[in-house]
This record gives sequence, C-alpha cells and structure tokens, in this order.
Amino acid sequence: MAINKLKNFNDPVYGFVSIPCDLVYDIIAHPHFQRLRRIKQLGLSNYVYPGAQHTRFQHVIGAMSLTQDAVATLEQKGIVISLQEKEAVYAAILLHDIGHGPFSHTLENVLIKVLHHEAISLHLMHAINKDLGGRLDLAIQIFTDSYSRRFLHQLVSSQLDMDRLDYLRRDSFYSGVQEGVVGQDRIIKMLNVCNDELVVDEKGIYSIEKFLIARRLMYWQVYLHKTVVAAETVLVKTIERACELILRGEKLFASPPFAFFLEQQLNKDNFFETAAAVENYTLLDDDDVMSAIKVWCNHPDKVLSTLALILKDRILPKVELSNEAFTEEKIMSIKQWVMADKGISEEDARYFVFTDSIKNRAYNLTHFNIKILYKDGQLLDIAKASDQLNIEALTKSVTKYFLCYPKLYTNA
Repeated sequence: MAINKLKNFNDPVYGFVSIPCDLVYDIIAHPHFQRLRRIKQLGLSNYVYPGAQHTRFQHVIGAMSLTQDAVATLEQKGIVISLQEKEAVYAAILLHDIGHGPFSHTLENVLIKVLHHEAISLHLMHAINKDLGGRLDLAIQIFTDSYSRRFLHQLVSSQLDMDRLDYLRRDSFYSGVQEGVVGQDRIIKMLNVCNDELVVDEKGIYSIEKFLIARRLMYWQVYLHKTVVAAETVLVKTIERACELILRGEKLFASPPFAFFLEQQLNKDNFFETAAAVENYTLLDDDDVMSAIKVWCNHPDKVLSTLALILKDRILPKVELSNEAFTEEKIMSIKQWVMADKGISEEDARYFVFTDSIKNRAYNLTHFNIKILYKDGQLLDIAKASDQLNIEALTKSVTKYFLCYPKLYTNA
C-alpha cells in the first residue's frame, strides 16, 4: 500500500502548509532534516524573549510555504516554471539551513573553525541526494546559483528571499517584537521577473521600505539585543574553556557527538575529509550542548563550572554598549577586580571580562540588489527608487561595541 505523502502542517504563523510533492515529503522524512527540530532558530534569544523557542525545522517549512506562494504569483504573471523546477526550488529552500549546528549561528566557527553553515548545508545536500537517488541534482544547482534561471536562486538566497521573509515574520511572532512584522503576502504578490532577475513591481515599493526597516529593527531588538549577545558570548566562552581543558588532557562529560568535536579541533579543511566528522555532526544538536553544560556546573575547574552556572541559571553578566571601542585601561581595571574576587589569573579572567563589536546593515548594495520594476520597463535599485532618505542610510554598516563583566562589579 502506497504512503500518502501529500500531508499538511498546521503552522501557527501561516495556517495550513501543504507538502506539494513526493520529493518534499522524502526530504522532510530524512534523519538529517528531522535533526532541525532540535536546533533553535534564535540561539539563546529566549533568555530575553521567553517565547522564542521555535526551531530551524519550523522556519524552513515556513520558507517553503512562502516559496510556493511566490512561484504561484510568478506563474500568474506569465513566468513559465516547469514542474521539475518547482520541486527543485522547494527542495533548495527546505535544505538551505540543513548545515546549522547547535544554537544556529551562536556556535558557528566555534566547534569547527572557519567553516560556515552554508558549506556544510551543501555537503549534506549531496549526502541526501545520494540517499534519494540523485533527485536533488537540480535543487543543488539552484542552491549554488549554477542553474541558468537565476531568479530561482534569488527566491532561496538574496536580499528579498523567502528565507528572510519567513524569519522576520516568524521571529517577530515568537519573540513578540511587533516591529518585525512584515506584509509578506503583499510583497510576494508584487514579485516579478525581469531579465532573469527577481524584481518588485513598483506598487510594492512601500512594502519593501517597511521590510528593510523591520529588518534593521529586528537586528537591534532581537538578534543583536545586548543581553542576547552577552548570553551567546558566554556560551561560546564555555565551549572554548571546555576545549582548553580537553587539550590539557582532562576528561569532560559530553555525548559522543559533542565529545568528538570538543576533542578534534576541526577546521574547514579536515572536516569534510572524514566520514566520522560528518556523521557526528548530523547527530549533534542543542540537547547535547545543554546536557553537558548542566553536568559541567559541578566540574572542579572554577572557570568552567562558573560559566556553566551562568548559562544554566541565567546569571548573565552586565553589558555596556558604546559607539567607541572600550579603553584597555577600563577593561584591565575590571579584570583586576575579577581576578581578586574569584582568585583566578589574568588569563582566566578573559572568560568573564570580554569585549567585541556587533554590526548591523539592513541592505547591501553589492549583493543581489532589490530592484523596482516600473510600468515603462525601467529598473531602479530600492535605495534610489525610494523617496525615504533613511533607506539610503540603511546601506551603511553601523558598528557598536559591547563590554561584559560580572554584575557585582560596581566601579566600572
């Protein structure tokens, strides 16, 4: 008896989302894809916004739903898209985040040095393609922008792709930050294709303006919220301390997949060389990291146990923001207090007193520009077409510096 693969998901953001074809069902059923249920979309943002518990699985299902709507809109406007192309672009958007590690972007370049999730996504797409008998060949071409019809790639990866439309709407929904709400339905209805590029009909210009402003606000209020940044940096510091102790020969509690990466110190060159690395990566998720952190709270190493307690019990550091880099004198004075208070060395104090920068640029003029299509056939970049001066301002990168230190320090 054949399995009915044309199922529906009841999504809290969009309502019912349909599985449009057998290929999509088979991708979703694959163990590598199911792992996304155990990867939080927003890292540790739930430390600030308790509702932000949604997963990468929910996000990519939502992005696929928006892609189905976008394809239907383009077809209504006379753009011919074959059944094979439709299935491939649905597969590509489903798999675009398959390479994310625990807590999404938070631990990127930490467990595996200098290797972004996009490269891992492509590797896993090839692995799934092998399991599915080559049915992802066209999806991989679209994902890598090597297919002749580039607008299909832009639906998956561009400055107005279905990935961004979904995560802004979804992250706003789950965090409760209303500034991120975008009119994705109207934006999708305004999509068109000109010269093989994904463009926006001129009637959609105000919706695009709101989309870019919403993206900027969501970065400052959610993704780069100072407390979120502090919590996620503490998580990174905790993993770095664990790796340091392991290099000294100490044994730490960790699940087998997590232990593999703590002990191996892999980088982009040797990650793909061993089947064991890829196999362990596909078994690794948020649960592995948090279960280890709970055990590390009782580790004899004072630095590791303190960092783990900070995360487990949300005893987060104080965070200062500045438009200028913090002075070495200020940083050193706080380190000296921490050294005396905790009885640790200056080298260990860096785990509790640290500074870095965050950057926000809502619109990049150099990568897949958002173009407005006028009735006379003219194409203009949104930054030029908009009568809002602040859209031009959104093309500039804004940098802020943050300094974290224990809250009990009062003389900073």
